[in-house]
This record gives sequence, C-alpha cells and structure tokens, in this order.
Amino acid sequence: MSRMHDESHRIDRVSWLRAAVLGANDGIVSTASLVVGVAAAATSQQTILLTAFAGLVAGAMSMAAGEYVSVSSQADSEKAERAKEAWELEHQPRAERIELISIYKNRGLTADLAEQVADQMTAHDALGTHLRDELGLSKHYSARPLQAAFASALAFAAGAILPVILAALLSGQMLIWVVSGAALALLAALGATGAILGGAPIGRPVIRVTFWGAAAMAATAAIGSIFGAAVA
Repeated sequence: MSRMHDESHRIDRVSWLRAAVLGANDGIVSTASLVVGVAAAATSQQTILLTAFAGLVAGAMSMAAGEYVSVSSQADSEKAERAKEAWELEHQPRAERIELISIYKNRGLTADLAEQVADQMTAHDALGTHLRDELGLSKHYSARPLQAAFASALAFAAGAILPVILAALLSGQMLIWVVSGAALALLAALGATGAILGGAPIGRPVIRVTFWGAAAMAATAAIGSIFGAAVA
C-alpha cells in the first residue's frame, strides 16, 4: 500500500521569518548601539540603563506599528484585487476563461489541454485559481498584519534584552567592549540561523549583519565620545 508523500517547504514560513529576523536584528543593533554610544559619553550607569530600556520599549512598539501598517497596506491591496477578480468572474466569465487558457498555454500546455485545465480548475475554485495563476496570490504570500506585527515586536525585544541586562550589570569601558562583542556574536548567530531556516548559504548573511552592526556601534561610540568630551 503506497503512502502519501508528505512534503514540507520553507516558503510556508517566509512571512514570519522575515519579520522575526528583521526585528531581532534591529533590536540587537539599535539597543547595543545606544548603550555603546551613551557609555562612550561617560554618562552614569543609571542613565545608560534607562536609555537602553527606553530603546527596547520604543523600538519594539515602533517595529510592531511599522510592520502592522506596512502589511495592512499589502492586505488592503490583496483584498481589492480579490474583489476586482470576483467581479470580473461574475460579469466577464468568457474573457476570464480566455485569459486563464492563455496563461496555461504560455506555460507550455497545448491549446486543448490548456482549455481542459482552465475549465476544470475554474469548476473547482474559480476565484482561487485566478488569484493564484493570474495574480500570483496564494496562502503562502497572504498578508497577515497582526502576525507580522507581533513577530517583529517580540523579536526586537528578544534581540534588545541582552544589551539591557549588560547595561544593568557592567559599566565604563568594560560595558562598551562586552556589549559590542556580545552584539556581534548574536548578530552572527542570527544571520546563520536565518540562512539555515531559509535554506540559504550562511556566509553572506553572517558577514552582512555583523558588518553593519559593527559600523552602527562604531558610529555611535564615536558620537558618544565626541559628545562626552564636549560636555566635559
């Protein structure tokens, strides 16, 4: 007796993976950069900790709001396309059939087979067929605003929490070096994890995130040092 082939693809998790990786990356880079920059200005540990915690809260809310607005706009566009396609199927079924047949013929089917496939797919799920084959809309790419917003906020907070903890435990130059090193290590691990989950090579993602993280922390450290010297 043959068994059904159970196949799983990484494309199913593209939406939440993108939001989670982006959120965690921003949480690490922005909060660690804040800590390094304020610490380089030779401010008090209390000020550094307050800045780090405020950065975590503000960043998580900003990521959630931004992701929600962005993905909601995408969802609105998808909704409008669905409504338009549903209207066309109801009022222009012949034109929609010809369009679907043309799509299948362009993909390599013969004219007769394209007509058969178009008719059978239309009978099964006309709207779903046209959304998928004509517009490229499917459940894998369907916009989910709340899911994306929650994933972004949670990931940002998860990435930002370590710099906050270190700011509460350390001070001075030790804080700067430990936060910088820990942030770069986390960024490298995040880049590798995202690549593995997405089925991509890990080299470029790791180099990319660590380079820009190091650049961000170096820039804020330089600004903090200049500001601290000027105030002193």
